[in-house]
Amino acid sequence: MNQRDVDAALVARVQRGDKRAFDLLVLKYQRKIMRLLSRMIRDPSEIEDVTQEAFIKAYRAIGQFRGESAFYTWLYRIAINTARNWQAANGRRPNTSSVMENEDGETFDGIDNLTDISTPESMLASRQIAETVNAAMQALPEELRTAILLREIEGMSYEDIAQSMACPIGTVRSRIFRAREAIAAQLKTVLGDDHDPDRRW
Repeated sequence: MNQRDVDAALVARVQRGDKRAFDLLVLKYQRKIMRLLSRMIRDPSEIEDVTQEAFIKAYRAIGQFRGESAFYTWLYRIAINTARNWQAANGRRPNTSSVMENEDGETFDGIDNLTDISTPESMLASRQIAETVNAAMQALPEELRTAILLREIEGMSYEDIAQSMACPIGTVRSRIFRAREAIAAQLKTVLGDDHDPDRRW
């Protein structure tokens, strides 16, 4: 039984009135949703509030869930929309300052050649790359930033991102390509012109 089947069984139990089954879904996905929202919202206490609101919305709407997409894809979409509504209501700009944490660093190809992090020079270079990537991410339009975060940080498939963002898969591919191009252009200032242009970052 794969994760999608497990989720579908839990959703079916929730739809039959089993609130404990929804608690299991919250336990399973709360950390992932909070990590996603931390890229969009600055204040940790507000991240918790928006996460809770997203789960409340999901619980209220779960009767309409038909399993046409994976549950977590459906939940991510609700979380993203809840965060956008919060930003609009509070006149806030999304936060991306923590995009490149230690647990996520391996996802970024631009730093995989910095294997010896024990020297001051390599540590400085690594920090400069992280700062450059963060700044480039922050400068992206929201739809590009969300697409690249879901792909590179959350590891979602193009199909799941398309469902989460409610757009065609071709649009997702285009947004991710444009985001990578923009980030790669900024990385050239740190890595120099000898940086392989065929690399993603």
